[in-house]
Amino acid sequence: MRPSRVVIDRGGHAAVTVCRSNAGPCGLRRARALSGRFAAAAALCTVSVTVAAAPPAIALLDCVVIDDNAAYNDASVTQSQQARAAMASAGLRTRVDQRSLYKVADNRPAAALIDSYAKTQDLSACNGCELEIGRKLGVQRVGVCWVQKISNLILNINLRIEDTASGQVVFQRSVDIRGNTDQSWRRGVDALVGLLASEPEAAH
Repeated sequence: MRPSRVVIDRGGHAAVTVCRSNAGPCGLRRARALSGRFAAAAALCTVSVTVAAAPPAIALLDCVVIDDNAAYNDASVTQSQQARAAMASAGLRTRVDQRSLYKVADNRPAAALIDSYAKTQDLSACNGCELEIGRKLGVQRVGVCWVQKISNLILNINLRIEDTASGQVVFQRSVDIRGNTDQSWRRGVDALVGLLASEPEAAH
């Protein structure tokens, strides 16, 4: 009976070859081929995988509006600005999450705590209440955002990110906005996220 050899080809398929003798030239050639092909298969199976570290979790609080002329605004102006603040808040969370700068947390588990503070003070300047909110949500970072409106032509949007354990500010930037429109606010958010992306150390 002729002895057989199993050889793995380059496609990973098994092929049976028949040789007359193990010790003959055919056997030596088949042994060498088998050894070489197994080595190649082993090399193909050795894959170097680099796993990126997961970004820290962050709670991004809703943007607040600081309007220097709030006392002179009618209800429609106040309503439109609050709508833009909600739009900016959602856009900020989406862009930060999409770019994997942070893992953006759901704020709803701390909704009652957030509401209790928001009723009496500005969350961007509440003497550390944002840190308490971040700790309740179990995140490593907390971000506060505010838009300062000087006039309909001059505004700025701001983002400050703090470490919830130490209270240290790891990122703080301001972007000027020209024009009080949905588009200008969106551009301001995009610019802030771009600045955050340019400082990767802020996410570590």
